[in-house]
Amino acid sequence: MASLYMASALIYRNATTHNNFRLPRFICRSMTKTTPDDVSIDVLRRRSGNYQPSPWDHRYLLSINNKYEKEEKVKARELLKEKVRKMLDVETKSRLELLELIDDLQKLGVSYHFEVQINNILMDFHCQNGRSGWKCDKEEDLHATSLEFRLLRQHGFEVSEDIFDVIVEKIESDTFKSDDINSIISLYEASYLTTKSDSKMHDIIRPFVTEQIRKFVDVETCNPEVREKAIHALEMPYHWRMKRLETRWYIDAYEKKHDTNLVLIEFAKIDFNIVQIAHQEDLKYVSSWDVNRLDELPEYMRLCFLILFNEINSIGCDILKYRNIDVIPFLRKSWADLCKTYLVEAKWYKGGYKPSMEEYMQNAWISISAPTILIHFYCVYSDQISLQTLETLSQHRQEIVRCSATILRLANDLGTSPVYILLSSKS
Repeated sequence: MASLYMASALIYRNATTHNNFRLPRFICRSMTKTTPDDVSIDVLRRRSGNYQPSPWDHRYLLSINNKYEKEEKVKARELLKEKVRKMLDVETKSRLELLELIDDLQKLGVSYHFEVQINNILMDFHCQNGRSGWKCDKEEDLHATSLEFRLLRQHGFEVSEDIFDVIVEKIESDTFKSDDINSIISLYEASYLTTKSDSKMHDIIRPFVTEQIRKFVDVETCNPEVREKAIHALEMPYHWRMKRLETRWYIDAYEKKHDTNLVLIEFAKIDFNIVQIAHQEDLKYVSSWDVNRLDELPEYMRLCFLILFNEINSIGCDILKYRNIDVIPFLRKSWADLCKTYLVEAKWYKGGYKPSMEEYMQNAWISISAPTILIHFYCVYSDQISLQTLETLSQHRQEIVRCSATILRLANDLGTSPVYILLSSKS
């Protein structure tokens, strides 16, 4: 059986890249609403994200030696893929078996191999539901109905929450009876694929099933395998998770099941390792300073990168010509460090994260660009350029540089903060 190649950390990227990709039409709403009255002194305390510097520099990426036999495994994957494709035969499986297989393929990260086939199956189910007046009338059908509801919505099909009307009535009248925790978890996952108008799902169903799962987790005598699944669901619904990270977790979880499909798990492991190798190769190119790959950049980045590339190389060539020292790697790193701090600030802003003062300043003294400017001035105007000094500046080990940059950052923030506060109040 295949084993997971874990020589390097997992890097996330959606493995599905095709022309038919559609943006999701559904949004996720939270159960709780925050109002100004909810704000207290405790809420305003800023927590530390404890972010660590990334070890993935370009030299490290180039040093990665993959011992995984890619060509041999690609052939093995193709053979297993055909076996899995035959499992999706609608003539030999029940409706629930097909839905569970599609769900497993998604969570194991291999559904992108069978997108057309999966879409055709779900489209057929959706058409059948429209003709039959699809409803979930009994608790016994809850798992299949919830799973189908979630899969259809994930793939862009319009499905009404009204199919759960009977379940909603039973919840409200306190007559809902179901000991099947898998059905409850399926309904819980479905409740996170809602539209703005789905009030029953996020106001009635989601709070109820969340409480049911919590009660189940508190029972120490419950099935360990199912308990782990329930805890994992409570941490974050599947719809919100990073798919490649979820794949790594689900491969282990699926392997522990009593009814594990050996062909499917081996296929998932081999595919995971092949995709992992592709990610590592991509990283080598992404972290490189390669003008020959300019066409692969987004259009808005090309001019900016080309100007920066030419300017840095022009400065470096002049210094090499007159001073006989290559400063291009140091100038390049200074710009890379600066752009990384911009990216950190963009992530904070986009995610609504408020760093602590200490965490903010660790990033901000570089994002003010003082270290970048200083190393350029040193290279251009210094009478004698020392590799040791360049190394020290490049590694940000000079305390006087840090202190000077901190002063610039604080002065800049003090000057612009009234404008930002005004803009925030208007928005």
